[in-house]
Amino acid sequence: MKGLKAKVTKGIQVGTRVKIADNSGAKEIEIIAVKGYRSVKSRLAKCGVGDVVIGAVKVGNPDVKHTLVTCVIIRQRKAYRRKNGVRVKFEDNAAIVMKDLKKGEPKGTVIKGPVAREVIERFPLITRIATMVV
Repeated sequence: MKGLKAKVTKGIQVGTRVKIADNSGAKEIEIIAVKGYRSVKSRLAKCGVGDVVIGAVKVGNPDVKHTLVTCVIIRQRKAYRRKNGVRVKFEDNAAIVMKDLKKGEPKGTVIKGPVAREVIERFPLITRIATMVV
């Protein structure tokens, strides 16, 4: 997994419900943990665009509901700054479900809505199913 070029402000924390933007069967997850997050004891873990999270499916198909899934955050409402000085923010918080994290392979075949460029840099296979990259 590559590092990000942008200084992403962490705008989502553990316990947040996030919309799923692909056709994997899940509609909404609640974030349980953030992969690779290190901080002070008892502090809620935070994540932003391009971060890998573990979530519990709260809304979705009956076969996927109440399971744990690994996801990547593709959009966040909190504005973050890119190297060229542009600030980027989206209308909603959204993630996509990953099938194989080591390869960076998504589970779905279509992503609804835009995807941040920082996610594409870190996970190149998402480019195949993304309709719009911002």
